[in-house]
Amino acid sequence: MTSRYGEHDAEHYERPRRRTRPRTKDRPSYDDAVEARVVTVDRGRFTLLHEGRTVMAMKSRPLGRKGVVVGDRVRVVGDVSGRDGSLARIVEVQPRTTTLRRTADDDDPVERVIVSNAEQLVVVTALADPEPRPRLIDRALVAAYDAGMSPLLCLTKADLADPETLLSTYRSLGVPWVVTQLKGPDGASDLTELRSRLAGRTSVLVGHSGVGKSTLVNALVPDAHREVGHVNAVTGRGRHTSTSAYMLELPPHPDTDEPGWIIDTPGIRSFGLAHVQPEHLIEAFPDLDEMTEDCPRGCTHGADEPECGLDEALAAGEADQARVDSFRRLLAAREGASDW
Repeated sequence: MTSRYGEHDAEHYERPRRRTRPRTKDRPSYDDAVEARVVTVDRGRFTLLHEGRTVMAMKSRPLGRKGVVVGDRVRVVGDVSGRDGSLARIVEVQPRTTTLRRTADDDDPVERVIVSNAEQLVVVTALADPEPRPRLIDRALVAAYDAGMSPLLCLTKADLADPETLLSTYRSLGVPWVVTQLKGPDGASDLTELRSRLAGRTSVLVGHSGVGKSTLVNALVPDAHREVGHVNAVTGRGRHTSTSAYMLELPPHPDTDEPGWIIDTPGIRSFGLAHVQPEHLIEAFPDLDEMTEDCPRGCTHGADEPECGLDEALAAGEADQARVDSFRRLLAAREGASDW
């Protein structure tokens, strides 16, 4: 069989072999890397805080698809001067103490980390305008318990409705709460109790649009300048004003001199909990968890489970009915629709 190309054709000659050196297995040690904290993320660029300076950075290629989120403690190399036009490089993400996750829907297997290293989840909800959404609160509590974070219920617009109606639903769970008054009779803001609960901790604020999160942040951090939206009179829904999570340092508390940090997040309308397992949720309630030790394998501890230890404890008078009902409501919220 004759060759397709003759000896005078360029294709006849063998292509030159690549003479590149093999890639080394050695990796840089980054001994000169410094520590910083991620305060916001915007289109692949990360704003960091290092020794009181704001530093812009990008993620290094060796990190691959590893996500970097607000709250992460990272190691950085390059220009950390904070000067205009400077750009550092994130080379390592330190181990996270907590991760607040969500999925797009309850049947979505892909988890998305919202923030990391926060100790407290502050669920902000208005008592009116817009109306409270207990399903939102339940799902946020489930996410907090699953992440190992302490929950705090923050009620706004107390001048429009009585807080007792909503609080009666959550007392049996032992969820701490504060009622904020942003505009008192003299036009002043009363955030004393909230400031005390935020002092010395990293807290993330979640809630749907229009509940007053940005207004609250501006009151807590006067130079935050977060955009404030309004509630649509027809739909009763608020407009998204925060487009990305942002970490802010609180002024030192007058009593403890501890500053604390808050993370403002965009209003969320869907919060899937596909990643939450029932056994993790029951662990957040040690008194109830103890009663489920003899449950059959695979028991979810729901109201329709046969031979559940919670039902046996109720029958024996060893469990509080309201607390069990509240826990099972949270369990049902995990299975319900994710639209807040």
